[in-house]
Amino acid sequence: MGDGGTRKSVGRFRRPATRERFLAAYRAAFAAWPGPRRCLDIPTAFGTTHVTHYGPDTGDPFVLLHGHGANASTWAPQVAALGAERPVYAVDTIDDPGGSVQTAPVTGSTDAAAWLDEVLAGLGTERAHLVGLSYGGWLALNQAVYASERLATVTLLDPGGLEKVRLRFYASTLGGALATLAPRRTHPWFADKLANHALVMPRELLEPVMIGARSFGPQRSAARPFTDTELRRASVPMLVLLAGRSVLLHPERARDRVLTLVPHAEVEIVPGAGHGLPLEAPDLVNERILKFVEGRDLG
Repeated sequence: MGDGGTRKSVGRFRRPATRERFLAAYRAAFAAWPGPRRCLDIPTAFGTTHVTHYGPDTGDPFVLLHGHGANASTWAPQVAALGAERPVYAVDTIDDPGGSVQTAPVTGSTDAAAWLDEVLAGLGTERAHLVGLSYGGWLALNQAVYASERLATVTLLDPGGLEKVRLRFYASTLGGALATLAPRRTHPWFADKLANHALVMPRELLEPVMIGARSFGPQRSAARPFTDTELRRASVPMLVLLAGRSVLLHPERARDRVLTLVPHAEVEIVPGAGHGLPLEAPDLVNERILKFVEGRDLG
């Protein structure tokens, strides 16, 4: 099934030298993580998927899916809390700039679900607590619709897939890119006005994202909204945290759609928060996720 939210061909850096500069920044970004951690490379039909593990080796794990153009390092504010009692696996999406190496394009929902199912199988997990932000939320929701067999729960953080991407999202993204050229002391002001918390991310986390944004292609098309029929198929227990100042979607409308169509969903709108929920309100996000998954381990 070909649909929105895909790249037309295999994602890659346009120049080898840029990839090397990106990888140096990517490795440095993980200094923001607690230790110890270890890396895994999972072979799939779409290429080798790079995964970073933190926490114990046993228990139903959290599997984290970052937003468009980002990478696993951006989950730094979550891993210590989520990994205190269970494994955390942060995935570098196969067609985003990161540690993964793509060899075949992901053409739509069925490919995306097949890729992620292979990753979960490669991790040896039968029941995962899947957590996704933005485009990672689209991937997590897609998994709940098309390949939910390995899922215990799904948590969506201001996700794609609930409605058409707003023009305001593109304006915020473009404005944020331009604001990075301004003096760093002005970034908090721009972050507030644009509801774009990426501008005040720690420098080491932002650097690889910015290199990728300038040098990695082809561009991904906008993630499509799922149909009513698809959303009714998402029967996995689901927590949806929506940003009150979301630039991606209309939070009240998205909330109502989820509660009307998704069988086992809890929805909360976080007042005052922007699209970068896990970075902007990490304590709240961590507490809500941990409370939601408590008692839901099936393995």
